[in-house]
Amino acid sequence: MMAGVSTHTDAPPRPATLDRLQRKAFHTFSRRFAVPMLGAGFGSLVVSDVTGSLLLLTTIDRHTGDLKRTPLGYAVVGGAVVVVSGSGPQAEWFCNALSDPRVEIVLPGTRLRGSASPVTDPARRRTALRALIDSMPMPSLMLGDRDADDDASIDELAARCPVLAITPTAVLPGPFDPRGWAPKLNTWLAVAAPVAVGAIAIAALRRTHR
Repeated sequence: MMAGVSTHTDAPPRPATLDRLQRKAFHTFSRRFAVPMLGAGFGSLVVSDVTGSLLLLTTIDRHTGDLKRTPLGYAVVGGAVVVVSGSGPQAEWFCNALSDPRVEIVLPGTRLRGSASPVTDPARRRTALRALIDSMPMPSLMLGDRDADDDASIDELAARCPVLAITPTAVLPGPFDPRGWAPKLNTWLAVAAPVAVGAIAIAALRRTHR
């Protein structure tokens, strides 16, 4: 691909029906699976090379003041957590973060409080978008042509899908930290597993001696 030559506009337009179906499927997955799993601290179980890594973003609704939770693919760039709005600048979570930058995020194994701000510097935005596209193969399909990585195409994508950077301001207690549920579960498993194995072994020995 020649530098400075955009190939994004050469790609055939995506069918509107396909876009709607993809977004509906993603929203259903988010509401019924991703939000409960991430909120409960099971983010490490939904990480893969296909879906990428997911975080759970909590924003303050700009109209009601209620807390809103949204699962998003993310990347870590320059010490900040970056996310992209595939639905454009009108996405509720994006507008909420612009209205009140105080947010919380649940990463796999970690909860953070942070300050959100839009990424407007062109060079930083290109770096962030490229990192996001590389880090989440399946969700990034909704962003458009993943092969169009020249600067002009990335800038065109940024005009449609704004990027938000979240700078951590505090580490919050998470499920894998002291007094979280994960250490308790691991302790229980460490005790229960040998007992279960022993019971199975004893039962097997009794069957062989009958």
